[in-house]
Amino acid sequence: MEKTCSVSGKKFEVTDADLKIYEKLGLPAPTLCPDERNRRRMAWRNDRVFYRRKCDLTGKSIISIYPEKTPFPVYEHNAWWKDGWDPYEFGRDFDFSRNFFPQWQNLMNSIPRRSLDTVNCENSDFCNYCGDDKNCYLDIAGEANEDCYYNLFTKHSKNCADNTFVYRSELVYESISCSECFDCRWSMLLENCSACDFCFDCKGCTDCVFCWNLRRKKFCIFNEQLSKEEFEKRKSELRTDSHKHLEMYREKFAEMLRDSATHKNMQILKCENCDGNNIKNSKNTHFAFNVADCWDSSFLYDVLEATDCRDLNYSLYKPECSIEIISTLNLKFCFATMGTHFSNDLAYCDHCENSHDCFGCIGLNHGKYCIFNKKYSKEKYFELREKIISKMRETEEWGEFFPAEMSPHAYNETVAHEYFPLTKSEVESRGLRWKIPDAREFQKQKLHVPDLLADAEDSICDETFACEKTGKNFKIIPQELKFYRKMNVALPRICPDARHEARMKLRPPRELFERNCQNCGTKMQSPFSPERNEKVFCEKCFIETVN
Repeated sequence: MEKTCSVSGKKFEVTDADLKIYEKLGLPAPTLCPDERNRRRMAWRNDRVFYRRKCDLTGKSIISIYPEKTPFPVYEHNAWWKDGWDPYEFGRDFDFSRNFFPQWQNLMNSIPRRSLDTVNCENSDFCNYCGDDKNCYLDIAGEANEDCYYNLFTKHSKNCADNTFVYRSELVYESISCSECFDCRWSMLLENCSACDFCFDCKGCTDCVFCWNLRRKKFCIFNEQLSKEEFEKRKSELRTDSHKHLEMYREKFAEMLRDSATHKNMQILKCENCDGNNIKNSKNTHFAFNVADCWDSSFLYDVLEATDCRDLNYSLYKPECSIEIISTLNLKFCFATMGTHFSNDLAYCDHCENSHDCFGCIGLNHGKYCIFNKKYSKEKYFELREKIISKMRETEEWGEFFPAEMSPHAYNETVAHEYFPLTKSEVESRGLRWKIPDAREFQKQKLHVPDLLADAEDSICDETFACEKTGKNFKIIPQELKFYRKMNVALPRICPDARHEARMKLRPPRELFERNCQNCGTKMQSPFSPERNEKVFCEKCFIETVN
């Protein structure tokens, strides 16, 4: 089935396999193209914009992803879980004279929201969407990390900073998509590597610098095999403790990625009939990015173990037969649900835990047979649910995710702006909010960051700096300074958000393009567009050339 997106005007296809999943959940075919569906969901997730405010339950000062003045109460995340409030007190009847979404928004604006989404974290107040973290700072979507800072989607790691998608690693800095690594810096796509700096797509390597596409090598610089003595001599000449030299090395690394390295058309491992990028151990999974162990699913972004799913973001622990969900764990037979864990048979729910058979509910734990937070008998629940769905079909709301205009976050606070950036005027033309920067966060710095790491005294942690790219203020925290000294790297001169953005630009986009293999000419799909300069090979040629 070919359809036209009601927002972008683009043509998009809804396959027979898609329709079967929609029919299982009683849903109509989507009206938006995959990108616009993704944008709409992501407009509800704020990863990294934090505010200081008071908890509306305890009155104490807290860190929150919501500012001080919000239409809804905000509770410190640990207090939210306790018995100091009852979500059922906010229950109400559905008004059949009004549309669904305005009623749901009224409910949302009355119910307390968690300040952050963290579980079982210790000394990790400035973290979000994290579980089992200890002594972490600005760790986003992390799990079981210790002494980690400024990371995104880093898990089971220790003493790591400024990374994106790093797993089971230690002492890794400014790297992307690395696993089982130790003492590595400024690298991408490493597996089981140690003491590797400025390396790309290396596996089982040790003591390599500015290398690409190597397997089980040691003592190499620019892919040249050296003796241990010559390697150590040449590596010692690298001044990674100097900001000036480090910037030159970053440029050289970017040149290496563009001019020397061979890129596989799609990073797919142990998969059958899959397309996207960074996919492992999956089958019949399409347009998927950063996923593993997924089957018979499509339009997945940062997902684990999904089966029979469509349009998922940040959804882990075996989601099944679910559509349009974001920031969830272990959901089954759910639609249009977010921030919810270990639940099944939900629709239009938010922050509901361990629940089943709920519709339009917010903040429930162990809820069942509820609509708008009001309890019903099993029979009455299903009867009323069908009546509401019939009404929503008439108003053309049924099958649509929550409108982005209702999001509690400004567009440029959300991950939607990271992956689908818009200007202020474009955002406002869509009826969305734009956050105006607070002038208090852009003060001039009194002290400049020194070029050499050795010139940074402990007192530098008392200073406030201005980002060289954005002008936004940032600080160097004591544990961060200790980490830089251990890794022998120059102090950063741009803020954590700008560093995150720089890593985002190094990653290929979450798009697929038709292009030809530059070795054999075979037509293939790749996140590298044909206009880019990188050398991109099909899987067959890549394996023959690199492995």
